[in-house]
Amino acid sequence: MKFMAEKNNSDLFYTCSLLEFIGRKQKLPRVSVADALGKEAVDRIYDYADVFHCEPIEKVAAEFIEEYNIPAGEFDNVADCRYLVPDYWTIGEVYERLIEDCFSNNMIKTGIWEIYHSWIDSHLSDYNTDFYYQPRDYIAACYKEGMIL
Repeated sequence: MKFMAEKNNSDLFYTCSLLEFIGRKQKLPRVSVADALGKEAVDRIYDYADVFHCEPIEKVAAEFIEEYNIPAGEFDNVADCRYLVPDYWTIGEVYERLIEDCFSNNMIKTGIWEIYHSWIDSHLSDYNTDFYYQPRDYIAACYKEGMIL
């Protein structure tokens, strides 16, 4: 049985990119961004991504940061990166693909929450490794196995 969702889910891409943007702006691990927002807000972002994306991502992020009192932290994987830093859209796409490859269409919102709360989140946020730009099927296989293969 295959559990893959349809590819190129633009609402999922936007949701993951916004979480990445907020994480960078507030210097928080991405799981902390998800926790600060809560599942209901993350689901709302996904459900209304087609509306939110009409505004600049900076504005949408600022509104969520203010509305949910998302604190500033000290996690700065961008400053810690010794190489070319991938932009937040690139990392959003990595998360999008992973969720698409591991969850069915009707489980996307569950998939968002599970991926950001799993062991793989910290590996995808380490830009000093080559993990985040590996082929999507490899990243999905690692997630399913529970370790880097």
